[in-house]
Amino acid sequence: MQEKQKSPSPMAWVLGQTGDHGGQYVLSVVLAVVGVAFSVLPYFVVIGIVQGLMNGQKDFSFYLTRCLLMAALWFFRVLFHAFSTATSHKATFAVLGEIRKRCMEKLTRMPLGTVLEQSSGALKNTLIERIDSIETTLAHIVPEFTANLLIPVVILIYIFVLDWRMGLASLVTVPIGIFCYALMMVGSTKFYEHTITATKALNDTAVEYIGGIQVIKAFGKTKSSYERFSHDAYEAAHSFIDWMRASIIPMTFAMVVMPATMVSVLPIGGLLVKNGSLTPQNFVTIIILSVGVITPLITLMSYSDDIRTMGTIFGEVQAILDAPEMERPEAGAAPGRDLSPKNGAVPVKDPSAKNGAAPGRDLPLKNDLVLENVHFAYKDTEVLHGVSLEIPEGSFVALVGPSGSGKSTIARLIASLWDVTDGSISLGGRDIRQIPQETYADKIAFVSQDNYLFNMTVRENIRLGRPSASDAEVEEAAKQSGCHEFILSLEKGYETMVGSSGGHLSGGERQRISIARAMLKAAPIVILDEATAYTDPENEAVIQRSVSKLTEGKTLIVIAHRLSTIMDADRIYVVKDGKIDDFGIHEQLLAHHGLYETMWKAHMEVKDNG
Repeated sequence: MQEKQKSPSPMAWVLGQTGDHGGQYVLSVVLAVVGVAFSVLPYFVVIGIVQGLMNGQKDFSFYLTRCLLMAALWFFRVLFHAFSTATSHKATFAVLGEIRKRCMEKLTRMPLGTVLEQSSGALKNTLIERIDSIETTLAHIVPEFTANLLIPVVILIYIFVLDWRMGLASLVTVPIGIFCYALMMVGSTKFYEHTITATKALNDTAVEYIGGIQVIKAFGKTKSSYERFSHDAYEAAHSFIDWMRASIIPMTFAMVVMPATMVSVLPIGGLLVKNGSLTPQNFVTIIILSVGVITPLITLMSYSDDIRTMGTIFGEVQAILDAPEMERPEAGAAPGRDLSPKNGAVPVKDPSAKNGAAPGRDLPLKNDLVLENVHFAYKDTEVLHGVSLEIPEGSFVALVGPSGSGKSTIARLIASLWDVTDGSISLGGRDIRQIPQETYADKIAFVSQDNYLFNMTVRENIRLGRPSASDAEVEEAAKQSGCHEFILSLEKGYETMVGSSGGHLSGGERQRISIARAMLKAAPIVILDEATAYTDPENEAVIQRSVSKLTEGKTLIVIAHRLSTIMDADRIYVVKDGKIDDFGIHEQLLAHHGLYETMWKAHMEVKDNG
């Protein structure tokens, strides 16, 4: 039986993320060690000064020279410390950027449902604040841990060389300080976990409160909503306050007792000098050196919280990086390679591959879509139960049904935002799981009822459909999608910033810009998932005409709640409870006297009353 692979320690994992920047960290450690050497040497210069005083040295230049030497040593210590931290910070920010990039790229390869299951506040906190907090570990602990460990080791070795008894005497306070520190750590795991939980809850509440402020105000829930936010803020703050309150006494004793080396060094050294087994010069030397033994150790102990935090972040980031991905081959995979995790997969070649690309790439030549016995589950709840349907290339197909019947789920599966739980979806006779994600995405233009716009100009939001499009092509797509006139009425026309998530525009305006973006993409398959849900009838008619014109010769898949807009569909699939209840053209479905007829009558009644 294969032995289970152990997860690396947090420190090993973080150091493993340095990648090509490992050399910079090695250089920062070397510079830190050199800086440490310059910080240790002044102790020996002071020893020389004291011994000079004890020997009756009265030459002023003797003391001036050594004082200037200490100043020079201190200057070089600060200089090399600055070089060390500058080098480690430069490498660290590059590494943090790469970790974030890896996480963001991972999200694009994960099923949409897996991403949506996670709280947006917690996910944002991990990708921004939490990863950023690793900066202390990478930029400081790596070089400074080495440096601060080296100082006491060198000093202790020298003290033990002078007198082993005084070496032990200088360490008398260490066990007491460590005992106090251990008392401080009792229960710290419980406190720490509480701070993580409380902080995440506050992030989630803050994101929800800000995002829903309009609903909160409209329904008069300001007081109750703010009370929840206030409660979570209080819990987050007091999770730290309670921890600090429980730790303050043992921490104070640890910080007071450990550096107090003179408590043992002075009396023990005095007795040894008195009985003649220790020279006064060595006694003074040990007094001076023992002052610098414990402080670096305390500095190392202060990093314990950073290391603990790093372990938590390691788990959060690793959970993202280790999450299951959608089954897709890499772009540019060579023919003859098994591209699917299942046996019998057919090799696929990415048409966008430039290096080593050869003619005769094994890709679907047609855009026929076939769903065969598709099952899909959200977590443990199956919502599609054996869906089978055909969408010929160039056809106009509509999916209709009650809310929650599974229409949007089918559309998202076709758009490759999720993987099927069982069954298959094929394009041109090839399972889409055998086609590189980017290659398949080039064939799909998807517009949903939840339209998202980036905080860029209107022009750049439309241009996302085809980054190489000219300004004229962007404006032509806007005209054909019925949004050119309202764009010109904006303060800066096409150069108007749409705000975060398109917040400066109305729902209908965001939809029309999203449709223009999809039209500009010129993909052979267009999916409109209730894309006109918030559009007024006049503009919906404009959009329907433009969609009909722009999708000539293309495959059009429409999910609509207004049945009058899909009367001319080549085929209408009626979805009910995660299954295909009926299919046919408009007249055939009415003649079947089933669910479609009921929906049609309800639609016409609403339309007549409107």
